[in-house]
Amino acid sequence: MVSAITAATVLAAPGEPDQLLPAREQMAFTLGFHIILVPFGLAFTFLMLLAEYRGIRRGDGDALLLARRWSKVSAVLFAVGAVSGTVLSFEMGLLWPGLMRRFGAAYGLPFAVEGIFFFIEAIFVAIYIFGWDRLRPWAHFCSGLPVPIAGIGGTASVVAANSWMNRPGGVVVRDGRVVDVAPAGVFFNGAYWYETLHMFLAAYIVAGFLVAGVYAAAMLKGRRDRYHRLGFLIAFTTAAVVMPAQVVVGDVAAREVFRHEPAKFAAIEALPGTSTHVPEVLGGVVIGGRVRYGVLIPNGASLLAGYRPGTEIRGLDAIPADVRPSDRVVTIVHLAFDVMVGTGFALLALAAWFGWAWWRRRDLPRSRWFLRAAALAGVVSVVALESGWVVTEVGRQPWTVVGLLLTRDAVTVGGNMWAFFAGTLLLYAAVGVGAILVLRSMRRRWAAPGAEAVEVPYGPAEPEEAR
Repeated sequence: MVSAITAATVLAAPGEPDQLLPAREQMAFTLGFHIILVPFGLAFTFLMLLAEYRGIRRGDGDALLLARRWSKVSAVLFAVGAVSGTVLSFEMGLLWPGLMRRFGAAYGLPFAVEGIFFFIEAIFVAIYIFGWDRLRPWAHFCSGLPVPIAGIGGTASVVAANSWMNRPGGVVVRDGRVVDVAPAGVFFNGAYWYETLHMFLAAYIVAGFLVAGVYAAAMLKGRRDRYHRLGFLIAFTTAAVVMPAQVVVGDVAAREVFRHEPAKFAAIEALPGTSTHVPEVLGGVVIGGRVRYGVLIPNGASLLAGYRPGTEIRGLDAIPADVRPSDRVVTIVHLAFDVMVGTGFALLALAAWFGWAWWRRRDLPRSRWFLRAAALAGVVSVVALESGWVVTEVGRQPWTVVGLLLTRDAVTVGGNMWAFFAGTLLLYAAVGVGAILVLRSMRRRWAAPGAEAVEVPYGPAEPEEAR
């Protein structure tokens, strides 16, 4: 999940290497694809275990059926994530050899740890799925516990690498080369804790709202049986509980960016010059170094950054001209931040609506508009996730490692990157379409009469002792 990503609309500037634009475009695409799958390895498997726990504890057949089916979905998505993640790993060396050559001794450490967690997760996903009807109930439940735990470890490792690029630490650099590495300093760098927690919570929000959206759409079509209601409640409740915490962590993260990444914060606020009493600008685009067409909230940015109107915020003019982000990059970061915050608060309002109705009546809101909003919440949460990654990655530009390595110095200088990008697009399209076809096939099978006679899409249809 780490790259020198910009965005598809960032054009190559005069004097930049020819390979920089296609390398950025490819990294943006592959990262944007892969990041959607991360919540399923990290959080969807947790929802699966919640359903199984309820099923075993209460003898709830619907909950156990949900857990069975969700485990099959998680296996398919894990396979897709393995392919897209492997491509990303190769891209780090193929697209950005300057990064790996100079900082591989430090940067490679979190990825080595992530590899260990990946194999642990793969092993226990296989054990868990094959263990249905072959292990005793609680033994089977316990066999699944390492899956979300390994997902946490793997995600934390990769976020460690990304946060190190934003606030590098644990290395001694002389003449542009790493001469000493403190592993703990690299891994637990200054941005690690808030970036990691922000990503963890985002994963639970995306997985919860996406899964709940599937059942909300089914309920809108009249499928209001206990099975669909339970599937909705397990997923939506998890996301709704996490949502307020994410708003708080996001606020903390933004304030940390204000203190330690002033260039990124200036881009977020689209602030041309250092000043106090800085307004919060909603929307707008940067043209000629000035924000146009935005809505201003007086003193808003200064209040949010330092709790007082007189808080000084460094503007883009404080950044040396040779590493100052372009108007186009600033606009992308500014709008992406607005989208992330706006969608986040929309999801918080939806969670509050649900919480209010449940507190009053122990039931879902009765309005069909709630189900319509819940059906869309998954897509909205993905938009928020993608926007957040645009902020952290594009906001770092033109640096790959802030203060140490410019992106133009990290990119490869050989080969036809556009052809490589085209091949990657074809591979991802094939994998994505294949996954959709498999999931649709599973859905049709489950909807057919007597579906429980065939539970495993690839493997024994029934336990050995029943044959």
